[in-house]
Amino acid sequence: MKLHDTRHVERSILVQVVRFGEDALQVADSLLELGRLAETAGFEVAGELVQNRIKPDGGTMIGAGKVEELRAIAAHREANAVIVDNDLDAIQSFNLGKALGVRVLDRTEVILEIFARRARSAEAKLQVELARLQFQLKRIPVTESQQRFKGKANVRGPGESHLQLRNEPLKRRINELKKKLAAIQERQASRGAEKREWPVVSLVGYTNAGKSTLLNALAGAEAYVDDKLFATLDTKTRKVWLSPTHQILLSDTVGFIRNLPHGLVACFKSTLDMAAQADLLLVVVDAAYPHVQDHIAVCLGTLEAIGAQDVPRLLVLNKCDGGARDPAWMRLTGHHPGAIAVSARTGWGLDTLKRAIVAELRQSCRLWNLPAALSRNRLR
Repeated sequence: MKLHDTRHVERSILVQVVRFGEDALQVADSLLELGRLAETAGFEVAGELVQNRIKPDGGTMIGAGKVEELRAIAAHREANAVIVDNDLDAIQSFNLGKALGVRVLDRTEVILEIFARRARSAEAKLQVELARLQFQLKRIPVTESQQRFKGKANVRGPGESHLQLRNEPLKRRINELKKKLAAIQERQASRGAEKREWPVVSLVGYTNAGKSTLLNALAGAEAYVDDKLFATLDTKTRKVWLSPTHQILLSDTVGFIRNLPHGLVACFKSTLDMAAQADLLLVVVDAAYPHVQDHIAVCLGTLEAIGAQDVPRLLVLNKCDGGARDPAWMRLTGHHPGAIAVSARTGWGLDTLKRAIVAELRQSCRLWNLPAALSRNRLR
């Protein structure tokens, strides 16, 4: 499938509809995050428009008056794209694009754009293509005539609609992708059923929290690292010595984010299943981020959504680059006394983290021939 060309920089206006009763800090942080998503996808943010409404407008999300204001802003800032923080349905997307005369995307489309650019392995490419096609299938082509073809002589029924004819190839390709991914998952399941020599520890957490940097620091690996959202899509696994007698397999996975599209969660099932099947999860968050508590809540919610809520876990507060006196750690330790503070960049706290992993696996991992027990270092 041909992807949209974003090699040239597109200027965009960010739009957000805030419903009455929503938390002001959370929606403000969501808009900041949308800006980072836009930049990661290759857009330049040229302006913002925020509207408070009791409920979104069914036709355009923002209503006729705001559409005119948005068109004026886009023209003044020479923007050729509008990115909406809220999910748009097919009618809202079409009406906005028609009224504004520019490309219109919502948060889900931007995330899909990033995933399409970052996918490297064959499995990740299949997963992204499946998610994009399923999303495209939901975007009804309201510009096309919905009349059915007229039946002719000796032909029964009204025939097929334009919509059916357009969607059939998409549905066939979706079924093909599902079969290919199912085969991959079956092979992975058979490999997982084999006896493992070492415990599997999975790095999970909010996107851009430093999981790949932590993997490199612990394993001496060279996983791709970038200060952008969703730098990692493909699962990477490395052997790590925690002590002279304890070795683990450490895996890095795709990052979590608020309002992660359900289609992406479903399409990346085989990747996310690694977390659900791990012996221990390291939930990594950026301790220096102002709204880190929201990120922790998103991580816990995502783990529950993928069926990994009962896997033993440790909370890792990364980016405590100031060491023991880092203000982020001092601020969070009261809320999460069992958390491990580290700096993957400087190496501070990594020895403490290794000891905590050993202690946790001694309690919960059968591979080390010790009684299985529930984790006592759960997020609090």
